[in-house]
This record gives sequence, structure tokens and C-alpha cells, in this order.
Amino acid sequence: MALLTLDGVTVRFGARDVLDAVSLTVAAHETVCVLGPSGSGKSTLLRVVAGLQPPTAGRVLLAGADQAGVPVHRRNLGLMFQDHQLFPQRDTGGNVGFGLRMRGVGGAERQRRVAALLELVGLPGAERRSVASLSGGEQQRVALARALAPEPRLLMLDEPLGQLDRVLRERLVVELRELFARLGTTVLAVTHDQGEAFTLADRVVIMRDGRIAQTGTPREVWQRPADAFVARFLGFDNVVPGTVSGAAAQTAWGPVPVPAGSPDGAHDLLIRPTGVRVGPVADGLRCTVGSTVFRGERVAVRLRPPAGPELSAELPSAAAPRQGDQVGVVFTADDVVVLG
Repeated sequence: MALLTLDGVTVRFGARDVLDAVSLTVAAHETVCVLGPSGSGKSTLLRVVAGLQPPTAGRVLLAGADQAGVPVHRRNLGLMFQDHQLFPQRDTGGNVGFGLRMRGVGGAERQRRVAALLELVGLPGAERRSVASLSGGEQQRVALARALAPEPRLLMLDEPLGQLDRVLRERLVVELRELFARLGTTVLAVTHDQGEAFTLADRVVIMRDGRIAQTGTPREVWQRPADAFVARFLGFDNVVPGTVSGAAAQTAWGPVPVPAGSPDGAHDLLIRPTGVRVGPVADGLRCTVGSTVFRGERVAVRLRPPAGPELSAELPSAAAPRQGDQVGVVFTADDVVVLG
């Protein structure tokens, strides 16, 4: 049985469906990350599960029980927000133990569990520290410990690392993944950061205009985007309409080889930057080198063909052309995805 089930959930504000008949399951011990642009409905989905926003239609079930009419504090959920929402008048231990205190857990047991949780999140002995004295990363760890303290059946994270710098965020997301795996925590997280979601999640859900555009493991979604929207949302620029016939597709960039077994007909094509090969002008599609961005061992290159949108290529630094150079471009079928 799924721990969480959304069954045709709709949320309507006026004439607009912020969520449009969304159905989703989250299994016990699974981490699911919801991604999408601003306004796609991902935060509203989290609020519906929490009981902060009643659905216009559809059902929310936890362990098979319909949550209609069940208030927030009786759903046994853990909530962790981007801005921490720590209590400034309480010390670190008081923040972590707040939920336990509200549930009537005795002082000695509460102190024991607070100490264990702070140890778990890497802040041993921090009970008496003022939350104002903590760094952003430390405050995030306290917020996590507080959310975990009542042993929620589902932990929900809303942009949990959004206010942290990139280096700290990358480190903490790995620590969170390892922690959730060790505890067997069931997690539903909302984030706009693709790297964060793909590192943390067992399964990724991408939303568009209140609907689910694609769901799958991080590897499945990355390797096989469902359509042009998902591909562009993931940061792939080389998306172009084409007509597939046999082993190639006719596009604005000329013929593009496609993987064996691709369906014939009109389709959008994704060409990964690694599938754009650059060589002498005579060898392929003539392009002018636009901008180049150095990324250590690799260089990201923008190419201007005579027709169609610009192309993105990713090349070894030693082989990268210079801005203004004329080059020939060929495509590799293994890096082409026929979308839709």
C-alpha cells in the first residue's frame, strides 16, 4: 500500500486550476522530489497534502485513509520550509523538542531524543546554543531535526536548501540522502533546483501548469525526457522539430541521424550537447562559433547555423574552437532523443 496517494486532486482559484486532476503515489521509505517552474503548482501540492489547502476536488489518502476534514496537527506529518521558521526565543534544544513537548513527551525522554537528533544531524551538544548564533547550514539542520523529532510518517520539504550557497547546498543534499536512507524516512520534497532533486530523489515528478508532465527515476527522466517542455526545463537547448523517416530526421539543421527503431513521422528532437561534433567546415553543417564558456576540462560552445536555432555543444577544452571560427557540425545518433 502506498503511504501517500493523491487521487485526481484539483485546486481551483477563480477560473484557474492551480492543480488539475493530479494523481500521484509515494511509497513507504521513498523520496519523491517535485520539480517545476514558478506557477506550476508544486507548492500548492505540498500544501494540500499538509492540510493547509483544501482541494476543490479529489482525495488525499495517507496509508489508505482519506484525509478530508483531518486538521494539520493530526496528520502526523513533518514540515520543513525554506526559511527555517525557527523560534528565535528558544534555544536550539527548545526548537528541536518543541513538537515532542506539544505531544506530552516527558522532560527526560525529550532531552534524550533531542540530544540523539542533534547528534544525527551533525550538531552534537548544541542544545543550549542560541539559534541566532547558528550559521545558515546549522539552522537548516536544526529545522530538519525539529521536523524529524515527532517521528512523522511523511516528511515534507519546501525548497529545503534554497537559501544556502551552492557549495553548502551540494554537501547537505548528499548528507540528507544518506540520512533518509539510514532512517527509512518517507519524503515528499518540492524544489526548483534540478541538481538537488536528482541527487536526493528516488523518483522525480516534473509539473507544468498544474499537471504532471513526467515522472520517473532521475536516470529515466534525464535520459528520456517526455517532451520538448521537459527537455528544455532540464536545460537542454538543442530541441528542434523534425520529420523522422528511417534512420534520419529532416530538420532546420539538415538531416539528423536518429537511434534505430525511432518512430517515423513528425516529432521534436533533442540533441544532447555531447552529440554535437565539431570539425572542418567541409565535414558537415556550416556554423559560426558564437560564445564560448570555459568549464575546466570542457568548454560550452554556442554555434550559429545558417538556418534554425542556435546549437549548444560541449567540447574538450583542448579541441574547442574560438569565437568567430567557421566549423562543420555533425550529429551522433546515440545522443539524439526522439521526443513525444
